[in-house]
Amino acid sequence: MPPLRPPAPRILLNNVSCMRNAQIVLRDINVSMHEGSALVLTGANGSGKTTFLRMLAGFSRPSAGEILWNGHDIQSGGVFQQYKLQLNWVSLKDAIKDRLTVLENVQWFEVLEGKIGKSEGALELMGLGRLMNEKARMLSMGQRKRLQLARLLAIDRPIWLLDEPSVALDAEGVRLLEYIIAEHRKKGGIVFVATHLPIEIEDAMSLRLPQRFPRRKTMLDLVQKGMVFVS
Repeated sequence: MPPLRPPAPRILLNNVSCMRNAQIVLRDINVSMHEGSALVLTGANGSGKTTFLRMLAGFSRPSAGEILWNGHDIQSGGVFQQYKLQLNWVSLKDAIKDRLTVLENVQWFEVLEGKIGKSEGALELMGLGRLMNEKARMLSMGQRKRLQLARLLAIDRPIWLLDEPSVALDAEGVRLLEYIIAEHRKKGGIVFVATHLPIEIEDAMSLRLPQRFPRRKTMLDLVQKGMVFVS
């Protein structure tokens, strides 16, 4: 028997580069993601973490290279229509409707997906069960982030693009985030996480994006080098 060929990656970034305002943001990125994979993106502010996720979401095109889903360029017309249905995006903009209740904020997205029945369980899991009937405007920043993550669970798409998902979460909220990522991967889900805060993700690949511009020296830098005298 011929040797078995390894499975093809679900998502492949092949020599991907990106320019913004005539500046190179990302250069020659190569990433291969299979079912159950996770990639953690780190780097300084402005290094391109969000730009990376936006390219994966199809919001912007690479200036060079290609992003393939199941072997097909995601920017191809017919492919993109199918690919975008696989994506779940969590960003710093929470898209929460303050005039709706916590439950309605999740159910509204379920209706858009043609799904039903997961909202209450998702909210319970994220610790918002007792707040289901409260208006979303009453939530704290951490609770709003938990609501975003509950929506992620209810919609239940296979590819998660998470931009700073642990911002505003307390220690318990971070543990819940780590748990739902682990469970999603067990089902074959793929997770991309852009973060500047530590998140425990077992066997995750990591990619640290280099700083694009030299950091300006702060007063602390000058003091530490003895260039400024403080009386």
